[in-house]
Amino acid sequence: MARRTIHKCKGHLSPISRKKSSSSTSLSHRNYSLYVNRVLKEVVPQRGMSSRTLDFMNTLINDIFDRIAKEAHHLMHFRKRCTLTPEDIQKAVYMLLPENLAKYAVTFGSEAVHRFVRS
Repeated sequence: MARRTIHKCKGHLSPISRKKSSSSTSLSHRNYSLYVNRVLKEVVPQRGMSSRTLDFMNTLINDIFDRIAKEAHHLMHFRKRCTLTPEDIQKAVYMLLPENLAKYAVTFGSEAVHRFVRS
């Protein structure tokens, strides 16, 4: 009978002993409405969005973010690593999004990270 080993990372706190963050928003309730409006005004200045549409867009963005984060986490554990790398995130994006959309998402995401690092 083969023994199954469980890989644990050193120095990480268990989920029970982690402190709750003091911010009032949880990870699943981030609000991207302001950013969606800003991008919309850059693309089509004379148009707006209803609050219901903004709520839908916010839910969509949060859902995609959660899916990518979960898939990247699975890839990290599959590779038996303790650190989430950009490669894990990129592979998760390629696995979850259609081919052309994934290519653009990874390209623009990489450019944004490079701009952030340079600033």
